[in-house]
Amino acid sequence: MPTRQGPGKQFGEFIIQGLAHTVVPSASLVLNDPNLLLVNAGMVPFKPYFLGEISAPYPRATSVQKCVRTLDIDEVGKTTRHASFFQMCGNFSFGDYFKEGAIELAWELLTKPQSAGGYGFDESKLWVTVYLDDDEAADIWHKKMGVPKEKIQRRGMADNFWSMGVPGPCGPCSEIYFDRGPEYGREGGPIADEDRYLEIWNLVFMQNIRGDGPGKEGYPILGELPAKNIDTGLGLERTAALLQGVENIYEIDTTAMILNRASDLSGVNYGSNEKSDISLRVVADHARTATMLIGDGVIPGNEGRGYVLRRMMRRTIRNMRLLGAEDRNISELVSTSIQAMGAQYPELEKDRERIKKIAEAEEDAFLSTLKSGTLIFDQARAEVTSRGSKVISGEDAFKLHDTYGFPFDLTLEMANENGLQIDGEGFKRLMQEQKERAKADAKAKKTGHTDLSEYRNIAEKAKSLEFIGYDHLAAEASIVGVLVNGKFAKSVSVGSEIEIVLDRTPFYAEGGGQLADGGVIRTSDGALIEIDDVQAPLPGLFVHRGRVSDGEVRSGAKVFAEIDRQRRAGISRAHTATHMVHKAFREILGETATQAGSENAPGRFRFDFPSTGAVPKSSLDEVELRVNTLLADDLEVTAQEMSIDEAKSIGAMALFGEKYGERVRVVSVGDWARELCGGTHVHRSGQLGLVKLLSESSIGSGVRRVEALVGVDAFSYLAREHVILNSLTELIKGTRSEELPERISKLLQKMKEMEKEFKVIKLAQAREKIPGLVASAEKLGDLSLVINNFDGELGGDELRNLALELREKLKGAVVILS
Repeated sequence: MPTRQGPGKQFGEFIIQGLAHTVVPSASLVLNDPNLLLVNAGMVPFKPYFLGEISAPYPRATSVQKCVRTLDIDEVGKTTRHASFFQMCGNFSFGDYFKEGAIELAWELLTKPQSAGGYGFDESKLWVTVYLDDDEAADIWHKKMGVPKEKIQRRGMADNFWSMGVPGPCGPCSEIYFDRGPEYGREGGPIADEDRYLEIWNLVFMQNIRGDGPGKEGYPILGELPAKNIDTGLGLERTAALLQGVENIYEIDTTAMILNRASDLSGVNYGSNEKSDISLRVVADHARTATMLIGDGVIPGNEGRGYVLRRMMRRTIRNMRLLGAEDRNISELVSTSIQAMGAQYPELEKDRERIKKIAEAEEDAFLSTLKSGTLIFDQARAEVTSRGSKVISGEDAFKLHDTYGFPFDLTLEMANENGLQIDGEGFKRLMQEQKERAKADAKAKKTGHTDLSEYRNIAEKAKSLEFIGYDHLAAEASIVGVLVNGKFAKSVSVGSEIEIVLDRTPFYAEGGGQLADGGVIRTSDGALIEIDDVQAPLPGLFVHRGRVSDGEVRSGAKVFAEIDRQRRAGISRAHTATHMVHKAFREILGETATQAGSENAPGRFRFDFPSTGAVPKSSLDEVELRVNTLLADDLEVTAQEMSIDEAKSIGAMALFGEKYGERVRVVSVGDWARELCGGTHVHRSGQLGLVKLLSESSIGSGVRRVEALVGVDAFSYLAREHVILNSLTELIKGTRSEELPERISKLLQKMKEMEKEFKVIKLAQAREKIPGLVASAEKLGDLSLVINNFDGELGGDELRNLALELREKLKGAVVILS
C-alpha cells in the first residue's frame, strides 16, 4: 500500500522515465503575484511561461506542488470532499509534446502495474471526458489507448474548457475519472454522478487564445497559439485514497495521522458521532494547512494570507475546545503535522521550533479572545432569544469584532450552531464605514493596477527590458511605453502623473523590503519627469512613476535616466545593515529569529522576526555590538549569481515567502553572512559607519519589530543624545555621565517623597477648615449644604475623605468640594 510521499514520488519517477522532464521542486505557497493570495493550483509557478512573460528554461517539467484553497473553508469538515490543503502532481510541456504525448503518459501511469512503476488501476474502472468538439482527443483515447467509446463523454466549456480567467492562453481539457462502484451512486459516467465517478487527473491542452469576457463561457476564442502547451494536474490525496483503499482523503495515512492525534488529545474517537467527526476533520485539515503556511513564512495577521492563517488556527483551537480538550494543544498538532509531511518537505523538520513558537503564540493570544468573546456572544444570544428573535444584530457582531477582536466568521459559525442568523449586511455596512474612516486618516500607497494587460502589451512589444542599476546610477535609454491612469498614451504634457517603461533602467523597483529609487528622467527634446516611485508589476518590467515637470513626453523618445544618488546610498546602507542585524539576531537569539519582513529606507530600516516575547535589552545590546564590531572590520560585500543548489551548498539563507528561480543572486558580507537577495548594497561593511538600534516592540501576535538607524542618521541621533546628556550633567553638578541614571533616579524618588509630605501638610491645613465649613453650612430644610473650593491643592482621594468627614459631622448634608 503506497504511503506518505508514495504517489507523488511514483508520479515524478514515471513521468521522467516516459519523457525526460525537469523535476521542479514545489514552489512556496506564497508567490509574487498581485492577483493571487496563495498558490491554489499546480500550474501557478509556471504561469509566467504559459503567458509568455518569460521563456521557460526547459521544454518539459514535472512537479508535486503544495496548494491552498480557501473558497470552501466553511465547508471543510462538514464533508469528506473539502480540504484547504492539497498537493497537485503535474507534468508540463512548453511547446514540446502535445495531446497524444500527454494522454499516453497519463494512461500508462494509471494503468501499468505497481511492480512496473505505475499505479495499477483497473482500466475497466476508468472513464474520460473531452470537450464537445475535441475529436482529436476523443480519437486518441479510443484508437490509441483503447478506451471504449461509451466511456468517453463530451462536455461543454463550463466543464471541459480551461483558461486563466484573463485574456491569454486557453484550451480544451480532458479529465480522467475512477468508478468507485454502485454503492457510491448511480451509473452513467461522470455526467451522471461525480461522487461515484471521482475525478483524478485533468489534462489541459493549451492551444487557443481567449479574448476578454466574463465567467467560464462568456469569452471569445480568438485563434490558435503558435506554440501549444500542456498543463496537467493529478490530485495526490484523491489518488492516495484510491491506492490505499480508504474511503476519503481524511483516511489516507498523512491526514489520518493528524486526525488520530487530535482524537488522542481530546479523548473523542473518530466515528463516534457526526458532530465530533466534523470537528476532528476541521482540526486535521487546518492544523496541517497552518503548519505549511507558517513553514512558508506566513505570520498570523488581520489581512490577506496572514488572516487566512489566523482564521484556520482559530478554527483549529475552537474545534479542539468543542471536542472537550481544555489544554493547549496546538504545539502537539503542529508537531504531528510536521511528522506527517516531513518526508515530502524536509525543511519543515529543520524549521520545527520556529513554526511551533509562532503557533503557540497565536494560541495564547486567541484563548483569551475566545473566552471573553464567547461570554459576549452568549449575552447577545440570550438577549436575542428572549425577544423571540433569531437574528443577532450587525452592531453586536461588529462590537465583537472591533472591540473584542472576535472574528466575524467565528461569530457566524457559532450563530449557525445555535440556530441563529447574523445581520451580515449591517455588519458589512459598519465595517465599510470603519474602512472609509481609515482611508480618510491615511493615504494608501499606490501599488499599481491589478489589470496587467497594458503592462503585458508593453513587455511583448519591447525587444528587451534590462535592469542595469547594480553597476550604473545613470544611463541613456528609450521609452518603450507611456501610461496615464493605467492606459497607453502616445504623449503626455506638463503637470501630468505618468508611468514610463524604459528599455534599460538604473532605477531599482520596490521589492524584497527595499524602497524604490527616486530620480529624474530627461528626454532628448528637453522634457523632465521627476520619478518618485518604481514598481515591477511583471517580472523584469520596471514601471517608473512620477510627474512631468517640464515639456512633453512621447513614447519612443530617447532619454537620460538618473537616480537620486544620495537616496540610493542611504537605502543601500540600510539594506546591508538589515542583513547584518538579521545574522546577528540568529547568532544571539537562535535560528528561529528569521526575518519575517523588513523595510530599507534612506538611513533607517526595520526588521521583523517571530518571537514569543520581548527581547531582553542585554540581547539587543549584544546584537548592536556584534554588528558595529564587524563594521570596523570593513568586510567586503559581494554579490554573485549562481544556481539555487550552489547557493544552498555555501550556506546562503533564503527568506520565507520570497520567490526564487533556478539562478539566484547571493549577497555576502565577508564570509559571515550570506543571503539570497536582489537588492542594492554597499561595497564594504565599513561604509555603513554606524548602526544604532532604536526600539524593539510587538507588531502582532508572535511577531516583534526592531527599528534602527544607519550611517549619518545614526551619528546625528547619537549627537543629539550627547547634547542632551551634556545638558543634564551641567544641570546636576558634580555628576559624571555614567552616574546620571542613578542620580536622576534618586532625585525622582526624593521628589515623590516631598510630594507625599506636601499632600499631608495640605490635607492637615484643609482639615483645620472643617469647623468653619460646618458652622457656615447653609440650611435647606432638614439638609445642610456645604460648597468649597480648595484651589486645586487637593486630589480626588483627599477631597472624598474630607467630604465624608463633613457628612459625618453634619448628618444629612450635601457636600460639594473641588
